[in-house]
Amino acid sequence: QVKPVESGGGLVQAGGSLRLSCVASGRTLSLYTMAWFRQAPGKEREFVSAITYNGGSIHYTDSVKGRFTISRDNAKNTVYLQMNSLKPEDTAVYYCAGVANYYIDFKDAREYDFWGQGTQVTVSS
Repeated sequence: QVKPVESGGGLVQAGGSLRLSCVASGRTLSLYTMAWFRQAPGKEREFVSAITYNGGSIHYTDSVKGRFTISRDNAKNTVYLQMNSLKPEDTAVYYCAGVANYYIDFKDAREYDFWGQGTQVTVSS
């Protein structure tokens, strides 16, 4: 069973940057499509970004395009989310998720088989 663990969250001022990491134990991540979702208080979990197993296909939600970059290092079993120009509306718990398929609706959380516990990102104005 894949058990991803997120890290890198924290408190940052608007305009600042953070890099989130998702490291898995139990199985290599190189076989999986990986994604980042986020959930703000009182809101539903929403898609942020996804990357296929070899990085050949990358997707972003419109609100983060040009500011966030997803990447992966399969040798380190790690997926990253570089977040620049952060805004207060980016405040949320960020989760990484994975699935052993790439013919999926990347934005649908129900497509993913495993999830991490999340890391809090707070952007102050």
